[in-house]
Amino acid sequence: MIKPYFKSKDRQFTLLHGDCVELLKQFKFKFDMIFADPPYFLSNDGISIQSGKPVSVNKGEWDRSKGYDFVNDFNYQWLKGCREKLKENGTIWISGTFHNIFSIAQMLNELDFKILNVVTWVKTNPPPNLACRCFTHSTEIIIWARKDKKRSHYYNYELMKEINGGTQMKDVWNLPAIAQWEKSCTKHPTQKPLGVLSRIILASTQPNAWILDPFTGSSTTGIAANLLGRRFLGIDQEEQFLEISKNRKIEIENLRIFKEYKQKIQGFKDKKQLTAYLLSEPELEYGLDLPFYG
Repeated sequence: MIKPYFKSKDRQFTLLHGDCVELLKQFKFKFDMIFADPPYFLSNDGISIQSGKPVSVNKGEWDRSKGYDFVNDFNYQWLKGCREKLKENGTIWISGTFHNIFSIAQMLNELDFKILNVVTWVKTNPPPNLACRCFTHSTEIIIWARKDKKRSHYYNYELMKEINGGTQMKDVWNLPAIAQWEKSCTKHPTQKPLGVLSRIILASTQPNAWILDPFTGSSTTGIAANLLGRRFLGIDQEEQFLEISKNRKIEIENLRIFKEYKQKIQGFKDKKQLTAYLLSEPELEYGLDLPFYG
């Protein structure tokens, strides 16, 4: 039996501590959607800017590349594990930059996924380029793929069209990076904004869906999932990140904060648009639990 690192009182948010490749082998439960923010392998002793100050780009040994063969094998192994834990009509989203995304696309093809879209997330508030010898890095790539080339997948076309002002949503998203209020439980070094994860979740899942994040970090995926009436399992090797995740979930158990954060999510026409849509969906079914641990 797998022992959870943390399980919320409402049973809608569970964390596991360990290597995702090894943990995924230990249960048979399958998910409706996976979001993965794997290591970008950016830790090369360089310098970046945060809050107007120069900082090291090093995030930890988990983010340091050991060569092309290592990166390709790493991506193949975790993607293979995730594929086995997706429902037949399930989809996976993976974020990255040029440092890792081409390897991931190659491994997706080798594992027989069907790539649906390659989304470009344009950050409206990117850090400046210190070297001034190339263009400012202001985008990240998010690949969306489905498990089975022959099975249909869920796409909330009408909602995405509504959010986009009545026209088809394109694969270029202009959304800000994380806001200050999203760092209330301290910030993860590669934390994603709720606006990006909310769009992903609403686009590709239905109410009460189970969502997996194998590199959960501070669990923006899980917080967005619970705010939107979905259920979540996150895995991470770093206990300090799991503590941030746990504290973020405990934070939104306060009903006032829960409602406040839902209204602050970026990417909608106004504060009322998301609330109105969620009211049209079935309510979250409480009491359902993951069946594979004690």
